[in-house]
Amino acid sequence: MSAARAKEPWAHRSSAGSAFTVRRIPDTEPGRISADEAWLFESTPYTQEALALDFFPAVDDEFAHRPTRSSDLPEPEPFVAKIAQAVVEVISGQRPATQLIRHTSPTVYSLLARRALVSSRRLRGGARRPAVVRRIRLCEPADGVIEACAVVVSHGRVRALAFRLEGLDGRWLMTQVAVG
Repeated sequence: MSAARAKEPWAHRSSAGSAFTVRRIPDTEPGRISADEAWLFESTPYTQEALALDFFPAVDDEFAHRPTRSSDLPEPEPFVAKIAQAVVEVISGQRPATQLIRHTSPTVYSLLARRALVSSRRLRGGARRPAVVRRIRLCEPADGVIEACAVVVSHGRVRALAFRLEGLDGRWLMTQVAVG
């Protein structure tokens, strides 16, 4: 070992005979700015604006839902009548919610399944009259979108059912539902 290296406490020699050196990390903290120099940094005219970020990039996914025009979809009135009757039966506990999974979005399905579970607990005491859809009204606010409402008689009470159907992948899909 050389005389200069022998004086350095961080120089080591391995068992194989090759020396390696351990060096301290230099201090990289920025220096302090005095009050006299601070005004130089405050008067700079350039400030960076917010970055333009696209949080919803265009999805080029083969498995994503594809919107469908109304002209390419089946006639909405018969479908609305059937889906309204099915929703009412699920809510009243007369039909399993799994029968609607193909025709509803995941959020709508979870809402209907939860309501079906609650009503099935309530119905254990005895049978009731089936719920019936009396009247349906349709509105088409945009191409491929149907908003419908139905008057329902359920267990001796008149109730309202409102929902939104969107044309996706060549079929109607229930994306919103409200039961009154």
